[in-house]
Amino acid sequence: MKEIKVDLSDRSYPVLVGSDCLDHVEKYYPDSTKRVAIVTQKEIGVEIPSGKDYKIFEIETGEKAKSIETVIELCRSWVDWGLTRSDIVVGLGGGMVTDVAAFAASIYHRGLEVVNVPTTLLGMVDAAIGGKTGVNLPEGKNLIGTFWQPKAVVCDVDTLQTLPEREWKCGYGEVAKYHFLGADDMRGFGLIDTVLECVKVKTRVVAEDERETGKRAILNYGHTLAHALELENEFTLAHGEAVAVGIRYAAEVAFLLGRIREDRVAYHEEILNHYGLQMKLGKRINPERIISFFLRDKKSKNGITFVLDGDKGVEPVLVQEQNILEKALEVVQ
Repeated sequence: MKEIKVDLSDRSYPVLVGSDCLDHVEKYYPDSTKRVAIVTQKEIGVEIPSGKDYKIFEIETGEKAKSIETVIELCRSWVDWGLTRSDIVVGLGGGMVTDVAAFAASIYHRGLEVVNVPTTLLGMVDAAIGGKTGVNLPEGKNLIGTFWQPKAVVCDVDTLQTLPEREWKCGYGEVAKYHFLGADDMRGFGLIDTVLECVKVKTRVVAEDERETGKRAILNYGHTLAHALELENEFTLAHGEAVAVGIRYAAEVAFLLGRIREDRVAYHEEILNHYGLQMKLGKRINPERIISFFLRDKKSKNGITFVLDGDKGVEPVLVQEQNILEKALEVVQ
């Protein structure tokens, strides 16, 4: 096991990565903790050893359950159980679970401590770390949320043993992203080292820009199109699958803008192929509708903003050439 610190002054916390970590979750509970609310889903099938009084709160699966209604139901259940500000919430599951659990914790009694225990590769390398919480609206992904840093994140890779193949691909969509954000080449790494490398990159970025006012936007590489595709397909396209397509699309936009050369585009394809990720949707999409989703993206303060590769690395770029955005869609259809 290895512990990496997210350095945020008085809000700093550890990320524990390794095998056989679940027994260590309880050591991160505050001394005041009397009750532990464990938010999870029925099919997760993971138990956390606890000497505290605890109760399991199951939420539904799927992006449609990632809603304010789910948060309200959780909070009302916590009131009925008697959860107080001296207690703690544990998010046990994939990125959707940790997002919802932490968001509910951040607003219940104006803020409860939370420990994230991700059980998917996507959760370990991305969603559970960094303090971004949120739920969806019909109009867009993660449009309601808070910044609420956890007390700790515990990544036990043993929980990935029963992960379906599609969930592995979802995680590798995020892993591929880190190849363009300053990570070492992870293609020869084992699982624990892959998770550690992604965590190192993410914690560095979060420590520099906790509330996404600048550099942290690079963590959204590939996500602008990904979120649009998820909405367009009513969430039948998994997040990591959409991110993979979004990464290839971002490379094409950067190429058409003259920011990168063909060899760099080829490198994007090489990385995506290594992780067995699809770069094409295999069907036509409506460019006008997709571009309308781009305008709802949180980065788009003064117009459509993409995170794009270039000579200075990956960075947010205001893209005013709508014809380029439309033309780039051709390579992913």
